[in-house]
Amino acid sequence: MKLRTIVLCFLSVVWMLVACTDTPKQVLETVQTEKPTLLDENHAPIRIGFSMDTLLEERWLKDRDLFKEAVEALGAEVEIVAASGDDALQISQAEALIHSGIDLLVIVPHNAEASAAIVHKAHLSGIQVIAYDRLVKNADLDLYVSFDNEQVGEMQAKAITALVPKGNYAFIGGAITDNNAHLLKQGVFKVLRPYIERGDINIVYDQWTEDWTPVNARANMEEALRTTNMQIDAVIAANDATAGGVIQALAAKGLAGKVPVAGQDADLAGVQRIVVGTQTMTVYKPIQMLTKEAAELAVAMAKGKKVTAEQKVNNGKIEVPSVLLTPIAVNEQNLDRTVISDGFHSSEDVYKAILK
Repeated sequence: MKLRTIVLCFLSVVWMLVACTDTPKQVLETVQTEKPTLLDENHAPIRIGFSMDTLLEERWLKDRDLFKEAVEALGAEVEIVAASGDDALQISQAEALIHSGIDLLVIVPHNAEASAAIVHKAHLSGIQVIAYDRLVKNADLDLYVSFDNEQVGEMQAKAITALVPKGNYAFIGGAITDNNAHLLKQGVFKVLRPYIERGDINIVYDQWTEDWTPVNARANMEEALRTTNMQIDAVIAANDATAGGVIQALAAKGLAGKVPVAGQDADLAGVQRIVVGTQTMTVYKPIQMLTKEAAELAVAMAKGKKVTAEQKVNNGKIEVPSVLLTPIAVNEQNLDRTVISDGFHSSEDVYKAILK
């Protein structure tokens, strides 16, 4: 009886040892397959704050989602706020992010000048700031990540002058508060200047569009048509949203598809208009490339790594280290091998209007 008891006890101990050595192995395998979490010096997860001007336009929704995905793929966390074009709200939201203990702030400024206050407040708390897509003026900005926005304007002007080398041009700009709108205009007029000096092109209308909104762009275009007695041969609009407003105004006068119109951003509505022939071209800025680059730089800087950039952009106060990506001119001929092949838009969505 005693021998049987001893054997049973021995077998029980062996079974327990086998079970105990097997369980940790399974747990370890599970942990190793999970995404690693980056920790700061206080052993808390690295947190990136993302202060956005607006989410009212299609492209900014894409920026938000892709940036969040890219940051989280690197094992960090991101908190996103949007100010809907309100300067005071953006400053207030940024302050809240700073006080919440973020490790780095990324900002898409609504107002290039007013956002300098955000950079100053962040630096007082020892937090570095990256300007995303739009430059912050007159501030000790740590990094600027964007596309070459002057080149965007050059691409627009080159595409339109190839079609209309002589005639009356209207320029429907972006928001005067956005530095990108100024860079784009510089690029446009860099190309147009020789034509203007020769007398081949006349700028019959040139106006900024408050907050980049289609309704304000339409009002501008309606004024342009009225003051010129509809004598406009080509339009360069600051982005696809403003191009949409321009085309609405042209359509009301029976001119949609007859007057070439340029835009930028490759919004779905913009590329659909290219397919049906009411918009001539757009400029595609691969946002997935931008968000990935910005996320990698933000997380690296938040970890304390020194980031260097070969390019510099003067913001009125300093030469800001800058990473400027290359945009792509898009028209009906290369839609399939650009925005569609990249997965930015599906073929079904792009060609929906003509497939009905």
